[in-house]
Amino acid sequence: MNEIKNILFFGDSLTAGYGLADAENQSFPALIQQKVNVAGLNYKVLNAGVSGDTSAGGLNRLGYWLNRPVDVFILELGINDIIRGVPPATTLTNLQKIIDQVKAKYPQIKLALMGMELPVFIPGAFAKEFRSIYRKLADSNQMAFVPFFLEGVAGIAHLNLRDGLHPSAEGYKIIADKVWPVISKLI
Repeated sequence: MNEIKNILFFGDSLTAGYGLADAENQSFPALIQQKVNVAGLNYKVLNAGVSGDTSAGGLNRLGYWLNRPVDVFILELGINDIIRGVPPATTLTNLQKIIDQVKAKYPQIKLALMGMELPVFIPGAFAKEFRSIYRKLADSNQMAFVPFFLEGVAGIAHLNLRDGLHPSAEGYKIIADKVWPVISKLI
């Protein structure tokens, strides 16, 4: 029998499944695990999502997660940086450091980046710079890339929790269906 390989989902509340009644079964990583199981693939999903986490917080806790075998690394961080007013250049640097550490520990690892967007009504250079960091990271690191993780869900009331920021269980199903083709190519 083949050994089980690990897919590490490293992110914030959008990975953790914040606000879901049953995050263990309804979160984005849990839904991907279900798709892995249906496909008969020998992979275990690890959910390393922490609500409220920033790129700096992720960088600080990365070592803990890299102390176990990781074959596929899915990075979803950065939106909380914007909420806290962290300059996009700092977010870019922190995310690149995370990627560098992952690649240094596991040179053969397969990587995917979940991009974030800001609403178009947020004007100016700050928003434009933030929108560009994910594409830069994906291109410079040859990562599989989802340009906007919340595409098809953001701003749609019935697909989000009452806070309007976090997807509902139904919203995560849409996200998982959209992102699965990107992840499935890595495994």
